[in-house]
Amino acid sequence: MTERKPDGMSVETWVEHQIRTAAERGAFADLPGSGKPLPKRDGPEDAYAWALAWARRQEPDASFLPPSLALGRERDDLPGRLAALTSEERVRAAVREFNDRVAAAWRTPLDGPPLVVRMHDEEERVAEWWASRPPAPDPEPAPAPEPPAARRWWRRRR
Repeated sequence: MTERKPDGMSVETWVEHQIRTAAERGAFADLPGSGKPLPKRDGPEDAYAWALAWARRQEPDASFLPPSLALGRERDDLPGRLAALTSEERVRAAVREFNDRVAAAWRTPLDGPPLVVRMHDEEERVAEWWASRPPAPDPEPAPAPEPPAARRWWRRRR
């Protein structure tokens, strides 16, 4: 809406005009939820309720959590993330990186609830990672060498 409201036209009339022309252009044609009723709201209609509903609609994300709670959630999610890694070195690096961040959080004062996150035992996580790996297929046995061809009697006389 780059046009300015003409002088002498009320704001309501101008807004209705903008909505009508946008609908004629098809700007509202493929909106999500088109043709569906608005969801009913049972609770209070204040800013806190709106913010809470908005946070629930977002993807689960630890960015809303205080650092101590975010580290706790990450500690719980770490085994699942380790299962997707493809080498033992990467697993060890991910566990070390997490443990380094927990140690740094212990050394600095944090906002929010107290930090009660423990470090992961690297060897234990690596053992769990190896246990979650599918077993390697057994190598096929090498074919037995063929016996040497029998020598003909006339070649032996030479």
